[in-house]
Amino acid sequence: MSAQQPPWSVPAKETEEPVLRLYNSLTRTKTEFVPRIGRLVKWYNCGPTVYDASHMGHARNYVTQDILRRIMTDYFGYDVHFVMNITDIDDKIIERARQNHILESFISQTNALTPSLLDRVRDSWKIYIRNRVSKGVPENEKATEGREEELWRKISDSYQNTTWKQECLKRDEKFDMYCSSARRALEAINIAQSCLANGNVGPDFAHRFIDASKDVLVLSLDEEFKSTVTDPAISRKLASYWEEKFFDDMARLKVRDPDTVTRVTEYVPEIVSFVEGIISNGFAYESEGSVYFNTPAFDKSENHDYAKLEPWSTGNRDLLEEGEGSLASKTGRRSAADFALWKASKPGEPSWPSPWGPGRPGWHIECSVMASAIFGDNMDIHSGGIDLAFPHHDNEMAQSEAYHNCKSWVNYFLHTGHLHIEGLKMSKSLKNFITIDEILEKFSARQLRLAFLTQLWNSKVDFSEALMIGEVRNLEITLNNFFTTVKALINQASGEGMMSDGHHHFEIPEQELLLVLHQSQSAFREHLCDSFNTPGAVDVLRDLVSKTNVYINARSKALNVKLVENIAGWVGKMLRMFGLGEGEKSEIGWGQPDEVGGSANREEILMPSLRILSSFRDNVRKLAMAKGDTALKDILALCDKLRDNDLVGVGVALDDQEDGKALVKLVSPAELMKAREEKRALMEAKAAKKAASVEAERQKRLQKMEKGRVSPQEMFKPPNVPEGTYGSWNGDGLPLTDGEGKELTKNQTKKVQKDHTNQAKLHEEFLAWQKTNTV
Repeated sequence: MSAQQPPWSVPAKETEEPVLRLYNSLTRTKTEFVPRIGRLVKWYNCGPTVYDASHMGHARNYVTQDILRRIMTDYFGYDVHFVMNITDIDDKIIERARQNHILESFISQTNALTPSLLDRVRDSWKIYIRNRVSKGVPENEKATEGREEELWRKISDSYQNTTWKQECLKRDEKFDMYCSSARRALEAINIAQSCLANGNVGPDFAHRFIDASKDVLVLSLDEEFKSTVTDPAISRKLASYWEEKFFDDMARLKVRDPDTVTRVTEYVPEIVSFVEGIISNGFAYESEGSVYFNTPAFDKSENHDYAKLEPWSTGNRDLLEEGEGSLASKTGRRSAADFALWKASKPGEPSWPSPWGPGRPGWHIECSVMASAIFGDNMDIHSGGIDLAFPHHDNEMAQSEAYHNCKSWVNYFLHTGHLHIEGLKMSKSLKNFITIDEILEKFSARQLRLAFLTQLWNSKVDFSEALMIGEVRNLEITLNNFFTTVKALINQASGEGMMSDGHHHFEIPEQELLLVLHQSQSAFREHLCDSFNTPGAVDVLRDLVSKTNVYINARSKALNVKLVENIAGWVGKMLRMFGLGEGEKSEIGWGQPDEVGGSANREEILMPSLRILSSFRDNVRKLAMAKGDTALKDILALCDKLRDNDLVGVGVALDDQEDGKALVKLVSPAELMKAREEKRALMEAKAAKKAASVEAERQKRLQKMEKGRVSPQEMFKPPNVPEGTYGSWNGDGLPLTDGEGKELTKNQTKKVQKDHTNQAKLHEEFLAWQKTNTV
């Protein structure tokens, strides 16, 4: 025999493991994901501009990015460094903070409803009609000074004309919003006139008037007083407040905190240095205290390309102007495509020192500087909403590549799709949005995450009530019921111990189910490798749960509990990986909110159940010792009461099984109570239906008996027939002649004989019924 080991060869793979491919906006295709440094992934995500409440659009973007991040870290095992910025210097923040400050000051100084206040609001309304509402109407209909009311009458007359309104919205998508604000202000003006006429001029009336007309009033106040607002703390205060609210909302949505958070206000010196670097590289210029990126020079240079994401949008003036912000200077740029790196601050705007004079950062430069400060001249992934692709992300890349003199600053761009609510695109600027506060009053964070998981991350999401109470709720119930059943089976098996029953419980059904598990795990990975196809991955879990339920119901005593436990463990682990779990627990399922609370002690948890058990035992003992004739029936009734009432309040469900043993399940008391009420309502509905049927049958019987009250001898005589119908009758009461004395025809005689015979039967039944029902 040989003293050496035989040769060994590497096993041949039967199948290749799928490769992670991402939909990359830079190629508009799914490309293989290759991080530059081992398994380290440098990932920058565009954060919020904090000037208002977080809304469903934020939930769509940040929950989705959280799901992708969790897949990368918790499933694929990458070492992700996730950076997100907070935009706390921005035109919207500056305007909102300044206008809020001016309006608050105006209100505090207004102590009465006066004619001058009324005139001020009326003048503001006219300016609003000329400058805002007029944007949507045809050019030849725009309001000029003195003709504002004439235009408003025409708008009011035409507003219900859908075609006309749609044309106005094409000219200005905010037309509807502007009209609503103008309408509210005009109604407030009319009410204020009545108040003045009736002497209702106190501060409450004045403040209500200002509040109702603030959308139009604040614009004229801002124009008049904005130069007086110079304290940068006013903007910082607003941004800090909404930043805190944003992170509170993210925590409620179970979104993990970024590894690094950057704020624009913390990086102003680095931004100034960055802009200087772009100027020295020949891709930016100073003009009137501002600095602009020289887009044509960059695009023409040998190693650079402008607008890699959306080159077809480079001539879109609307997008370019929106990207520059509402406070941007209209002069100083050499080309319409050039954008501000540094903005000279005007009166009423915060400022920081720079070589070009007091100013503030442009919008796009902030991300370039902060991401570069963390990651250097290249990152693996950059993500954000699809609405940021142009000009924001294209400008980010251009100025970063201009500064670093590199060809590619971002390797993979991931853009989440738009959110539509009930078919309409959501927009904060159009005031068509649902806040996270509002949505979490109706649906849980888990349900929202499930809704996003069931749709592709980079496609448009149609969010609707039907989606949430239909597919999402059904999926949640299916998974909850599955985990509840499996945990009950595990507990039952644990109570029976590890003793063998003489069977190995690994027959053909078990082998087939194990194969289904392995195929599901493989399909799950394939879906996630296919650019994070979470709808496909969720369908795999749903199908696996369905097949396991079929197995559980079919195998009864022959069930292999350990196999079922392994399946439930893997399904729960994948759901937790998606961020659907409550806490970081390792129990079967995706976890439930801690209804008891972390401070609950053993006595508080156990005593309610122990009291129920003790009471049940006492009652059973009393019945057993009494040895009454109905003891057995009464004990069974106590058992039903224990199952259907007593244990419901402590969240215990007992499912009776064929072998006489109850399957014990731990379920939310609220769910059990709801199920009990639904069952009770169903039983009551069935009982009511049965009672109604019995009553209908009784009424039918009564009608029949009432019809038989008349004897056959009297049925053809008045008052049972109209006077004069018949002229003579035989001894049995059968008519012989009609009212005119003519003998009945053969057919008439045949008919009355038939009716007479039927009535005789009915009358006999009536007499028998009357005898039975006579007390």
